[in-house]
Amino acid sequence: MEFLAWNWRMSGQTNYINTMKKVIFAIFAFSLIAWDASAQRRMDASDQKSTFGIRGGANFFNWGGDDGSNNDYTNRAGFHAGVYGNMFVTDRLSIEPGVYYSQKGTEADNIAESRTILEYVDVPILLRFYATDGFNIFAGPQGSILTKAELEGDAFGTTFGFERDDINDLDAGLVFGVGYNLPVGINVQGSYDLGLTPVFKDSDAEVYNRGFKVSLGYSF
Repeated sequence: MEFLAWNWRMSGQTNYINTMKKVIFAIFAFSLIAWDASAQRRMDASDQKSTFGIRGGANFFNWGGDDGSNNDYTNRAGFHAGVYGNMFVTDRLSIEPGVYYSQKGTEADNIAESRTILEYVDVPILLRFYATDGFNIFAGPQGSILTKAELEGDAFGTTFGFERDDINDLDAGLVFGVGYNLPVGINVQGSYDLGLTPVFKDSDAEVYNRGFKVSLGYSF
Protein backbone atom coordinates (compact mmCIF):
# COMPACT_ATOMS: atom_id res chain seq x y z
CA MET A 1 0.00 0.00 0.00
CA GLU A 2 1.24 3.47 -0.93
CA PHE A 3 1.25 4.99 2.55
CA LEU A 4 3.50 2.25 3.92
CA ALA A 5 6.40 3.57 1.83
CA TRP A 6 6.69 6.79 3.83
CA ASN A 7 9.67 7.58 6.07
CA TRP A 8 8.59 7.25 9.67
CA ARG A 9 10.82 7.75 12.76
CA MET A 10 11.33 5.11 15.41
CA SER A 11 13.02 7.51 17.84
CA GLY A 12 9.70 9.20 18.58
CA GLN A 13 8.20 5.88 19.68
CA THR A 14 11.07 5.20 22.09
CA ASN A 15 10.83 8.68 23.60
CA TYR A 16 7.08 8.55 24.15
CA ILE A 17 7.21 5.07 25.71
CA ASN A 18 9.87 6.28 28.16
CA THR A 19 7.83 9.40 28.93
CA MET A 20 4.63 7.44 29.61
CA LYS A 21 6.48 4.96 31.81
CA LYS A 22 7.54 7.95 33.93
CA VAL A 23 3.94 9.22 34.06
CA ILE A 24 2.59 5.87 35.23
CA PHE A 25 5.40 5.56 37.79
CA ALA A 26 4.53 9.03 39.08
CA ILE A 27 0.88 8.02 39.52
CA PHE A 28 1.99 4.89 41.35
CA ALA A 29 4.30 6.88 43.64
CA PHE A 30 1.57 9.45 44.34
CA SER A 31 -0.81 6.62 45.28
CA LEU A 32 1.60 5.16 47.81
CA ILE A 33 2.29 8.55 49.39
CA ALA A 34 -1.42 9.35 49.66
CA TRP A 35 -2.10 5.94 51.17
CA ASP A 36 0.62 6.36 53.76
CA ALA A 37 -0.69 9.82 54.67
CA SER A 38 -4.36 8.92 55.10
CA ALA A 39 -4.94 5.16 55.15
CA GLN A 40 -8.47 4.19 56.16
CA ARG A 41 -10.09 0.91 57.21
CA ARG A 42 -11.77 -0.84 54.27
CA MET A 43 -15.50 -1.50 54.37
CA ASP A 44 -17.16 -4.87 53.85
CA ALA A 45 -18.36 -5.63 50.35
CA SER A 46 -21.96 -5.14 51.48
CA ASP A 47 -21.09 -1.58 52.56
CA GLN A 48 -19.23 -0.64 49.39
CA LYS A 49 -21.19 1.62 47.08
CA SER A 50 -21.62 0.96 43.37
CA THR A 51 -20.86 4.13 41.46
CA PHE A 52 -21.42 5.75 38.10
CA GLY A 53 -18.94 8.23 36.69
CA ILE A 54 -17.40 10.16 33.84
CA ARG A 55 -13.77 9.94 32.73
CA GLY A 56 -11.53 11.55 30.14
CA GLY A 57 -7.92 12.29 29.36
CA ALA A 58 -5.00 12.13 26.96
CA ASN A 59 -4.08 9.36 24.50
CA PHE A 60 -0.61 8.59 23.17
CA PHE A 61 -1.09 5.94 20.48
CA ASN A 62 1.09 4.26 17.90
CA TRP A 63 1.16 1.08 15.81
CA GLY A 64 2.87 -2.04 17.08
CA GLY A 65 3.70 -5.13 15.07
CA ASP A 66 5.31 -5.57 11.65
CA ASP A 67 4.21 -3.90 8.42
CA GLY A 68 6.54 -6.03 6.26
CA SER A 69 8.41 -2.96 5.02
CA ASN A 70 10.61 -1.98 8.00
CA ASN A 71 8.81 1.35 8.30
CA ASP A 72 9.18 3.38 11.49
CA TYR A 73 6.18 4.82 13.32
CA THR A 74 5.76 7.67 15.80
CA ASN A 75 3.02 8.38 18.33
CA ARG A 76 -0.11 10.43 17.77
CA ALA A 77 -1.60 12.43 20.64
CA GLY A 78 -5.38 12.44 21.06
CA PHE A 79 -8.00 12.17 23.78
CA HIS A 80 -10.68 9.89 25.18
CA ALA A 81 -13.92 10.60 27.07
CA GLY A 82 -16.84 8.55 28.29
CA VAL A 83 -18.77 6.97 31.16
CA TYR A 84 -18.29 3.99 33.45
CA GLY A 85 -19.99 2.03 36.20
CA ASN A 86 -18.22 0.38 39.13
CA MET A 87 -19.73 -2.47 41.20
CA PHE A 88 -17.98 -4.17 44.12
CA VAL A 89 -18.16 -7.96 44.25
CA THR A 90 -15.94 -8.26 47.36
CA ASP A 91 -14.44 -5.67 49.70
CA ARG A 92 -11.36 -5.39 47.44
CA LEU A 93 -12.61 -6.41 44.01
CA SER A 94 -14.92 -4.59 41.60
CA ILE A 95 -16.13 -4.91 38.01
CA GLU A 96 -16.12 -1.76 35.88
CA PRO A 97 -17.68 -1.66 32.40
CA GLY A 98 -17.38 1.55 30.39
CA VAL A 99 -18.05 3.23 27.06
CA TYR A 100 -15.56 5.76 25.64
CA TYR A 101 -14.88 7.72 22.48
CA SER A 102 -11.15 7.35 21.78
CA GLN A 103 -8.71 8.79 19.22
CA LYS A 104 -5.93 6.47 18.04
CA GLY A 105 -3.66 6.08 15.00
CA THR A 106 -0.11 7.16 14.31
CA GLU A 107 1.84 10.16 13.04
CA ALA A 108 4.92 10.92 10.94
CA ASP A 109 7.40 13.77 10.74
CA ASN A 110 7.85 13.80 6.96
CA ILE A 111 7.44 16.21 4.06
CA ALA A 112 3.68 15.66 3.98
CA GLU A 113 3.30 16.07 7.78
CA SER A 114 1.14 12.97 7.51
CA ARG A 115 -0.95 11.25 10.16
CA THR A 116 -3.34 8.34 10.34
CA ILE A 117 -6.54 9.23 12.19
CA LEU A 118 -8.46 6.31 13.67
CA GLU A 119 -11.38 6.95 15.99
CA TYR A 120 -13.22 4.27 17.97
CA VAL A 121 -15.91 3.64 20.53
CA ASP A 122 -14.14 1.57 23.19
CA VAL A 123 -16.06 -0.80 25.48
CA PRO A 124 -13.75 -2.13 28.23
CA ILE A 125 -14.79 -4.48 31.04
CA LEU A 126 -12.24 -4.05 33.81
CA LEU A 127 -11.57 -6.01 36.97
CA ARG A 128 -10.16 -3.73 39.70
CA PHE A 129 -8.27 -4.92 42.75
CA TYR A 130 -8.01 -2.41 45.60
CA ALA A 131 -4.82 -2.75 47.63
CA THR A 132 -6.10 0.14 49.79
CA ASP A 133 -9.21 2.31 49.80
CA GLY A 134 -7.61 4.37 47.05
CA PHE A 135 -4.83 2.55 45.24
CA ASN A 136 -5.92 -0.09 42.72
CA ILE A 137 -4.65 -2.11 39.80
CA PHE A 138 -6.88 -3.20 36.93
CA ALA A 139 -7.03 -5.28 33.78
CA GLY A 140 -9.61 -6.60 31.36
CA PRO A 141 -10.74 -7.14 27.77
CA GLN A 142 -11.82 -4.34 25.46
CA GLY A 143 -13.85 -4.29 22.27
CA SER A 144 -13.64 -1.27 19.94
CA ILE A 145 -15.87 -0.14 17.07
CA LEU A 146 -14.30 1.98 14.32
CA THR A 147 -16.09 5.29 13.65
CA LYS A 148 -13.54 7.16 11.52
CA ALA A 149 -10.45 6.30 9.44
CA GLU A 150 -8.46 8.86 7.45
CA LEU A 151 -4.92 9.41 6.22
CA GLU A 152 -4.08 13.12 6.08
CA GLY A 153 -1.20 15.27 4.91
CA ASP A 154 -1.07 18.94 5.91
CA ALA A 155 1.37 19.77 3.13
CA PHE A 156 -1.23 18.92 0.51
CA GLY A 157 -4.30 20.05 2.43
CA THR A 158 -6.21 16.93 1.54
CA THR A 159 -7.10 13.39 2.58
CA PHE A 160 -5.44 10.63 0.61
CA GLY A 161 -4.18 7.05 0.83
CA PHE A 162 -6.30 4.16 2.12
CA GLU A 163 -10.07 3.80 2.12
CA ARG A 164 -12.28 3.26 5.19
CA ASP A 165 -12.98 -0.25 3.89
CA ASP A 166 -9.27 -1.10 4.27
CA ILE A 167 -9.57 -0.89 8.07
CA ASN A 168 -11.08 -3.57 10.32
CA ASP A 169 -14.36 -2.30 11.80
CA LEU A 170 -13.81 -4.14 15.08
CA ASP A 171 -10.74 -4.21 17.29
CA ALA A 172 -10.26 -6.57 20.25
CA GLY A 173 -7.62 -6.01 22.88
CA LEU A 174 -6.60 -5.85 26.52
CA VAL A 175 -6.34 -2.93 28.96
CA PHE A 176 -4.27 -2.82 32.14
CA GLY A 177 -3.03 -0.12 34.47
CA VAL A 178 -2.97 1.50 37.93
CA GLY A 179 -5.26 4.05 39.53
CA TYR A 180 -6.02 5.99 42.67
CA ASN A 181 -9.39 7.10 44.09
CA LEU A 182 -9.47 10.31 46.12
CA PRO A 183 -12.04 10.70 48.95
CA VAL A 184 -13.94 13.47 47.11
CA GLY A 185 -14.96 11.20 44.22
CA ILE A 186 -12.10 12.12 41.89
CA ASN A 187 -9.92 9.35 40.48
CA VAL A 188 -6.74 9.32 38.40
CA GLN A 189 -5.21 6.46 36.44
CA GLY A 190 -2.64 5.46 33.86
CA SER A 191 -3.31 2.56 31.49
CA TYR A 192 -2.02 0.75 28.42
CA ASP A 193 -4.13 -0.51 25.50
CA LEU A 194 -2.81 -3.64 23.82
CA GLY A 195 -4.62 -4.09 20.49
CA LEU A 196 -4.80 -7.71 19.28
CA THR A 197 -6.69 -7.26 15.99
CA PRO A 198 -4.71 -6.09 12.91
CA VAL A 199 -5.58 -2.53 11.88
CA PHE A 200 -5.82 -3.46 8.17
CA LYS A 201 -7.86 -6.07 6.35
CA ASP A 202 -6.24 -8.44 3.86
CA SER A 203 -2.82 -6.78 4.11
CA ASP A 204 0.78 -7.79 4.73
CA ALA A 205 0.91 -4.92 7.22
CA GLU A 206 0.39 -6.71 10.56
CA VAL A 207 0.12 -3.56 12.69
CA TYR A 208 -1.96 -3.08 15.83
CA ASN A 209 -3.30 -0.19 17.91
CA ARG A 210 -1.06 0.21 20.95
CA GLY A 211 -0.91 3.14 23.33
CA PHE A 212 -1.00 4.79 26.75
CA LYS A 213 -3.82 6.73 28.37
CA VAL A 214 -3.71 9.16 31.28
CA SER A 215 -7.17 9.76 32.74
CA LEU A 216 -9.07 11.90 35.24
CA GLY A 217 -12.51 10.74 36.40
CA TYR A 218 -15.33 11.65 38.76
CA SER A 219 -17.71 9.21 40.48
CA PHE A 220 -21.22 10.30 41.45
